[in-house]
Amino acid sequence: MLERSFLIERELDALYRVSQVLNSPLDLRSKLQSVLEVLHERADMRSGMLALREQESDALVVCAVRRDDGGKVQEPVRYEPGEGLMGIVLDVNHTIVVERIADEPRFLGRLDLYDPGFPFIGAPIHVGDDDLVGVLAAQPVSSQLLGQHARFLEMVANLIAQSVKLLRGIEQHQRHLAAERDQLKQSLRKNYGFENIVGHTPAMLRVFELVRQVAKWNTTVLIRGESGTGKEVIANAIHYNSACAGGPFIKLNCAALPDTLLESELFGHEKGAFSGALAQRKGRFELANHGTIFLDEIGEISQSFQAKLLRVIQEGEFERVGGTQTLKIEVRIIAATNRSLEEEVEAGNFREDLYYRLNVMPILMPALRDHLEDVPDLARFLLKRISHQQGGRALEIKESAIRLLMRHDWPGNVRELENCLERASIMSTDGVIDREFIALTGLEEKLSAGAPSPKRPETIDEGVDEREQVIAALEQSGWVQAKAARLLSMTPRQIAYRVRVLNIKMKRL
Repeated sequence: MLERSFLIERELDALYRVSQVLNSPLDLRSKLQSVLEVLHERADMRSGMLALREQESDALVVCAVRRDDGGKVQEPVRYEPGEGLMGIVLDVNHTIVVERIADEPRFLGRLDLYDPGFPFIGAPIHVGDDDLVGVLAAQPVSSQLLGQHARFLEMVANLIAQSVKLLRGIEQHQRHLAAERDQLKQSLRKNYGFENIVGHTPAMLRVFELVRQVAKWNTTVLIRGESGTGKEVIANAIHYNSACAGGPFIKLNCAALPDTLLESELFGHEKGAFSGALAQRKGRFELANHGTIFLDEIGEISQSFQAKLLRVIQEGEFERVGGTQTLKIEVRIIAATNRSLEEEVEAGNFREDLYYRLNVMPILMPALRDHLEDVPDLARFLLKRISHQQGGRALEIKESAIRLLMRHDWPGNVRELENCLERASIMSTDGVIDREFIALTGLEEKLSAGAPSPKRPETIDEGVDEREQVIAALEQSGWVQAKAARLLSMTPRQIAYRVRVLNIKMKRL
C-alpha cells in the first residue's frame, strides 16, 4: 500500500511537470522531448518514445526518444499499422502492456532502445474518441503495479493529445495563411504586372522600357505626369517586379495631410509625444522597411518638412516624433508629382538638393491626349476592370463608341476615361456600350462646347460602312497609308489603327 501511495505521489508530481512543459512556448518537438525527460526523471518511466501519425497516411513516425546515452534518432523511423508493438497500438487503438519484452515475439527493437528484461507500455494518443494522432511508449523499471503505470501513461497521453491538437491547428492555420499570402502575392504581381500598363504608342513603349529597367535596381524613382495618367499603376509595377516584391508596399498621399500629421504619419510617434498620442505608433517609413514606399504628390510638401525628408533619403535614418532613438531603415523610394519641380526649385519652393535626390530615375507619364491611339486598348482594359467590380458582368464596347472616345482630348486622362466608361456601363442594361451610351455620359456636350482635338478630326460618315470608306481611300491613294489618312483627315496612326482593327489586307502595288 505504501509503495502504491508513493507511486501515485510521484506520478502526480510528474503530471504537474508535464503540464508545465506542454504550456511552455517551446515548439512541438521540443515539448515532446521534454515530456520524455520528465517521465524518465520523475516517474521511473525509462526509454520513452513518442511517435506521431502522419496526416497524409496511417503510418507512425518517431519524433522523440529518451536514451540513456543521450543519442537521438538520426533517420526517420516509421511503423505501419500492425508493425511491431508500436504498430499494434496504432492498429488496435488501445493501450498494450507487455510484462517482459524478451517474451514478446512481435517486438522489433529497431532503435535498440529497450531493455529486453523489463516491461513495455504503449498508450495511444487520442484527440476525441476516434482520432488517434500518435503513440506514447515507455518502460517501467519494475513489473510491479503495471496497471497503475499504464493508467498514468494514458493520462500523459491525454495531456499530449490536447497540446498536439492545439499546435496542429495553429500549424494548419499558419499553412493556410501562408498559402493565402502566396496566392495574394501572385495575384498582386498579376494585377500589377507589365501587362496591366496598356499602350502600344512610342510614348508608352518608352515608359514600359524604363519601368523594366528600373525594376531591376533599388534606385529612387520620380514619376511625373498630369493627374490621372496612371502614376500609381507604374509605382505598383516597379515594386511588384523588383527584388523587394516580397516586402511591404506602403503608400501615402503627401498632399492629404498638414506638416504636423505628415511627420507623425511618415516617421511615427512615441507615447505621449503630443495630445492624443496614447501609444507608440510606427510610421510609414518604418512599416516599409525592406520594401517600397510610394510618396504621391511629393511636390506639395512644405520646405520645413523637405529637410526632414531629405535626411531619410540620404541617410536612411530618422527618429519618431517625441523620440530620441535613431532608427535605421532600408527602403526603396518612389515619388510622384504633377508639378514641374524645376520651376518650383527656380521659385524657391522646393529644395534643390531634395530634387536631385528624388530625380535619380525620372519616368514621364504622357497625357492621354498625346497618345489617343491607345484609347481603344485602354477602353477594353478598363471595361474588364469595371466588369469585375460589377460582379463579373459581361461588358462590350462597340467601334462607334470608341470613335467618339477618340475625339475627346481627355483633360482628366485615364481616370476621366474610366469614369466615362463606368457611367456608360451603368446606363447600358445589356452591357453593350455603343455611341449612344457614351454620348449620354455628357461627352458629346463637351465635344460640341469646344473645338474637337486638332490631332483627331473625324470625317468618316457614320451612315456609311467604315471599312468600305477606308478601303476606298487606300485604293484612291495607291495603298499608301499616309495619303489615305490625308484623304480622310486623319493621322497616319489613326489610319494604321483602322487597318488593323478592321482587318484590311494591305496591297502592294
